[in-house]
Amino acid sequence: MNLTKSSLRLYASPKAVITLFLYLPGSNRITNVVQRVEKLENTVAQSSMQKVMKEFAGRHRDIEKTFLKHFSRIENQTGESLSHFSPLKKLLLGAFFTKEYSIQAAALFNPSVVPHPDQQNLNAGELRFVMSMRATGEGHISSVVFQTGIADDQGNVFPDKGPEYYTCLHLNGEAKFSKDFISKCAQSFPGFNNSILDLLPDSFSASQADRIFRSTSPHDAAIVDSLVIIEKILDSNYDLECSLHIPINEKVIFPNATSERMGMEDVRFVKFNDEERSCYYGTYTAYDGTHIKSQLIETSDFNIFKIRTLYGEAVSDKGMALFPEKVNGKYVMISRQGGETMNIMYSDDLHLWENFCVLIKPEFLWELVQLGNCGSPVKTEKGWLLLTHGVSTMRTYVISAILLDLHDPSLIIGRLNKPLIEADENERDGYVPNVAYTCGMMLHQKMLIIPYAISDSSTAFATIRLDELLSEMKP
Repeated sequence: MNLTKSSLRLYASPKAVITLFLYLPGSNRITNVVQRVEKLENTVAQSSMQKVMKEFAGRHRDIEKTFLKHFSRIENQTGESLSHFSPLKKLLLGAFFTKEYSIQAAALFNPSVVPHPDQQNLNAGELRFVMSMRATGEGHISSVVFQTGIADDQGNVFPDKGPEYYTCLHLNGEAKFSKDFISKCAQSFPGFNNSILDLLPDSFSASQADRIFRSTSPHDAAIVDSLVIIEKILDSNYDLECSLHIPINEKVIFPNATSERMGMEDVRFVKFNDEERSCYYGTYTAYDGTHIKSQLIETSDFNIFKIRTLYGEAVSDKGMALFPEKVNGKYVMISRQGGETMNIMYSDDLHLWENFCVLIKPEFLWELVQLGNCGSPVKTEKGWLLLTHGVSTMRTYVISAILLDLHDPSLIIGRLNKPLIEADENERDGYVPNVAYTCGMMLHQKMLIIPYAISDSSTAFATIRLDELLSEMKP
C-alpha cells in the first residue's frame, strides 16, 4: 500500500500554559494569606502587582479578569465580605491564588480530526479542519486542545499558526437542567428516589439546586442518598461558557468534574448529521485517579460546549466511538467492554446505552493482546470504514482497518490482514514507546487523512487513497 507519512510533526510545548486557581489545604492557610495581603502597604502592593503584570500579562488573555474571578472565589470560600479591599489589593489577592499550569509538559498526542464548521474563503479542493489532541501536563493530567488548519486537494496538511495564548474555558454556572434530564440520568443509579425531584422547579441551574437542597436538611437516609446521586449527576454534566471571542487554537478544555479531575482522555470527535441538524460529538474517558467514566462533548461550532455523561449497563469501559449518522433510525457506537474485544451497540437515546454485542475478537499476531477502535468510522460507497488498533508483544500498538456493512454495521465485510500504520524506527521512542495510535481520521478528495500519535508524545500525519485501502480489504 502507498501510505505516505508526512515529515510534519506537532510537538508538546512548555510554553503552553494556562491559569488555574491555586488550592491551599486548610482554611487557616487561606485566611492567613488574605490577612497578609490586607496588611500590605499600598506602595508594596503596587510594586508587587506591577511585577506580576510585567511577567505574566503577556502570557495570558485578560489576566486581570482571572485575578478578579479568583478573588471572588476566595471571598465565597471564606464566607466573609472583602469589599473593603481596594481594587489593587483585590487583583493582588487574586494573583496570590493563581498559578500557571503547563498543559503540555509531558505530551501532545492522540488526535482526532473533523471538518471545520467554517469552510469559507478557501481555494478549490481545500478543506479547513479542526483537530483535537490530548495534552498531558504536570501530574499526568490530560486536557483537550485544538489545532486548526487546511488540507489541500492532495491531502497535504497545513496547520495554522500556534496561538499567542492558551485559555482555559470556564464553567457556565447559569446553565439550566430539567427534572426530566435528572430523572433519566438517575435511572442508572439503584435506589434513587424520584420524589426528591418534587423540590425542584422544572428548570434549574446546579447552584439553584444546591441552595434548594441545602435548605431542606433531609434526615431520611434514602433521600440523602438520592441527593448525593443528583450532586454527582450535576457535577459530571455541565456547560462551558461561550468562547466565541477566543480562537479555536487557543481554547483548552481542562477537567471540571470530580470524575475527571485526573484527566479528559482520548477524545474521539465526529461530525454528526441527521435529517434535522449537523453538530459535533466527542466521546472521551474521564479519569478521577481510580475510576473511569465515559463522557460526551457536544458542540455545534466549537464555541459552546456541553459535557454530558453516558449512562447504562453497556457503558463500562474506554474507547467509545460514535457513528457519524444514525443507522436504521438508531445511534450506533463502537465500544470495548471487557478491555480486549471490539463491540458494537445501538440506542434510541444518545446518552443511554444498555446492550452491546461483540463485533470482532483478536485474531492476528499484532492484535492478540487487545483490539479496539481508532475513532469513528467513515462512510464510503462500499461500507463503513473503521480504523482499529491492536496491541502485540512488548505493548506495541499498531493501526489497521475493517469494513462494516452500510445497512447492518454489526457485519464485517472486509478487513486488512496487516497493520496500516506502525511506529517506524524513528517513531518508537517517547512517553509510551512503540505506539502508533489515532482517535479519528478524515476523508477529503478521496484521500484519507490520518493524524496519529507517535509513542504518546507527539502527533504526525499519514495519507492514503481510499480506493487503494479498500482494495486491500480481504473478505
